[in-house]
Amino acid sequence: MDKADQSRLIFQMLTEIGIIQQLVTTGFNKRLPDGLLISHFGVLNHLTRLGEGQAPHKIADAFQVSRASMSNTLDKLAKRQLIEERAHPRDGRSKLVYLTEKGTKARLAALEALEPELIAMGEEVDLERISRALPALVEIREYLDKRRT
Repeated sequence: MDKADQSRLIFQMLTEIGIIQQLVTTGFNKRLPDGLLISHFGVLNHLTRLGEGQAPHKIADAFQVSRASMSNTLDKLAKRQLIEERAHPRDGRSKLVYLTEKGTKARLAALEALEPELIAMGEEVDLERISRALPALVEIREYLDKRRT
């Protein structure tokens, strides 16, 4: 495969991933409970996956959004009592973000709300092929993550 073909192949793959992301965002936003948006769910899921007690700027960096945008999202989550910000134990000027019990329950409720759609997809899409594709997707994500600025 020449370099032009490689470029076209990679571009086509990235285009498909982008379209999938748009479809997932729209679909999830329609199904998430209690006015939760995918951006809110993403933060709750992030804190569950990678651990609580993260600084807001680190969360913003992980989502590649501005600090102001993440601050807005965190404020909305805090007003709904889904997260709480606590003073950093070693640096009283900064804060760390923690899930509340209500936030943990909201994340689980969101997963339950999404489950029928995920099950339906699993009945239509070859799960064995997804299993085989997952390592390649992880490799692509890790490559892109290393190169982000």
